[in-house]
Amino acid sequence: MNTILLGNLIKIRWIAIFGQLIAILFASFILNIKIPFFEALIIILFSVAINFYSYLEERKNKSISNIKAFSYLLFDTLQLGILLFLTGGIVNPFSILILAPVITSASYLPALLTVILSSISIIIIIVLNFFFIPLKLGNEFILPEIYNFGLVVSLITTVVFIAIYAYLFASSSRKISNALSVSKLQILNQKKITEVGSLSAAAAHELGTPLNTIFLVLNDLIKDKDLIKNETILKDIILLKSQADRCKEILQKLSQNPLKLKDKFLEKVKISDLIKINFDKFNKNKNLKITRNIKDEEPEIIFKDEMMYALGNIIQNAILYAKRNVNCQIEYLENSVLIKISDDGLGFSKEIFDKLGEPYVSKNNEGMGLGIFISKNLIENMGGKIKFYNSKDNNAVVEIHFENSILSI
Repeated sequence: MNTILLGNLIKIRWIAIFGQLIAILFASFILNIKIPFFEALIIILFSVAINFYSYLEERKNKSISNIKAFSYLLFDTLQLGILLFLTGGIVNPFSILILAPVITSASYLPALLTVILSSISIIIIIVLNFFFIPLKLGNEFILPEIYNFGLVVSLITTVVFIAIYAYLFASSSRKISNALSVSKLQILNQKKITEVGSLSAAAAHELGTPLNTIFLVLNDLIKDKDLIKNETILKDIILLKSQADRCKEILQKLSQNPLKLKDKFLEKVKISDLIKINFDKFNKNKNLKITRNIKDEEPEIIFKDEMMYALGNIIQNAILYAKRNVNCQIEYLENSVLIKISDDGLGFSKEIFDKLGEPYVSKNNEGMGLGIFISKNLIENMGGKIKFYNSKDNNAVVEIHFENSILSI
């Protein structure tokens, strides 16, 4: 998955724009170096226009595809190449900045796109070596102090610029990676919990038969006239029976585990059970209503921790924004299952509606805004589909669609 955020590209381009403006203003009016000032200014303004366009795109989608990221990096490379053509070509001390888009591409984009961008950068460097508008730095082309000064400034600028470049993009990648790692850890913990539950259910199942035998023997002993004459033996038999009853109660509690995972009687679960478990886990005085459109008894599916965790995030959000009720509709179609989870809250706001399912999207300032993003990825990785919309009553609705073959109903 591409982890380049468009917002980071916008920030970096603003830094580049301000740096380019300062450079041409300083060279023209402070150092009195004659350069095509207005032509360079037009190229920089064109970059400003692209950044405003990028801002509009960023409001729709925070993250971008590999092709779009490549096109933006290609524009930055070409824009810098034209500026270098106007300001001395490859001898311009800031020509080293042409490395920045290539470094970003190499860090985040596929090898083919990086090779293409690198090849274009090499062609630009070769062309600039022969075709450029020279800088008038003096009668003799000796590296003057002004050039040495420019070289030092360019090297410092490049170090800072590339450091910011690398940090911003690596930071966003780390955040998403950490969030996914946390989700994987939670799923692993969930698996361990369900394994313990499975062991308990299996133990209850296996111990049920010998315990019934013990009850039969104890009942026979209580009916034995010779034994009940001895009060001491009778007390011991009654004590044994009371302890056996206690064991029976404990085993009944252990057997009431809906997450049955191991033997044939432990490997299936109903979708409504998963919904109830997650609702009880996150509920804060809200009501749950589950409706099923099926004639016969609700079928069971193979339990998956990924589905448990994905539904948990969605139900938690529904509880958070619901006023009183959370509604879950399970529709069993001919070859698929449709799950609709809605609440009676204010619905999805216009500000986040188009960004749902993307990282860092949240209606409040709590958390990282990665719950729905992780749920979406878990569902899609299982082969399912997820959709977000507002109902006619302006209630938030999350619709999840699974093929029966995926759930193995």
